[in-house]
Amino acid sequence: MANAESSFKSSRWSLKGMTALVTGGTRGIGQATVEELAGLGAVVHTCSRNEVELNKCLKEWQSKGFVVSGSVCDAASPDQREKLIQEVGSKFNGKLNILVNNVGTNIRKPTIEYSAEEYSKIMTTNFESTYHLCQLVYPLLKASGVGSIVFISSVGGLSHVGSGSIYGATKAAMNQLTRNLACEWAKDNIRTNSVAPWYTKTSLVERVMFSNLSLIFL
Repeated sequence: MANAESSFKSSRWSLKGMTALVTGGTRGIGQATVEELAGLGAVVHTCSRNEVELNKCLKEWQSKGFVVSGSVCDAASPDQREKLIQEVGSKFNGKLNILVNNVGTNIRKPTIEYSAEEYSKIMTTNFESTYHLCQLVYPLLKASGVGSIVFISSVGGLSHVGSGSIYGATKAAMNQLTRNLACEWAKDNIRTNSVAPWYTKTSLVERVMFSNLSLIFL
């Protein structure tokens, strides 16, 4: 099965020789993205706040033959973001082909119930971190000659889906940033795209999904 899967992927395209950074790559969409990129031949670096979880994933990826490295990093911290990009620049000789901004969080509650601290947490993790990472990684993407940024957004940034007003605002901001960078950095051969998934079974939304299903079948 593994050989068949590998053959299928290689028949589509190859990312051999490409380098990638995927933030929050040990769970859900981030983990699937790491494995897809590595499966297509890219050399991938990822990060997670949880060192135990990161090391577990790195061992699993190594057993699958993927070339993946990782750093312990809280993307909500400016200092840790800067350290992460320094590590990536050193590892990939000052160049990077792909940045996947995947890190995100959420707190679901009515708008009038959010505290200032909750507002700051969601905005910092979902939007400020991605904006800053793009700034930091720009020289590496430009130096590669073929750069690509992918934002993991949400339908919550396009329509009301009950995920909370702050979450929706961060994803809407992300979508607009995608448009701005796509135009501003095109001259440097850096493509910028945003992917807006519907509810996906990840640790962030799994409890919400099953709760909604319970209501449907009651």
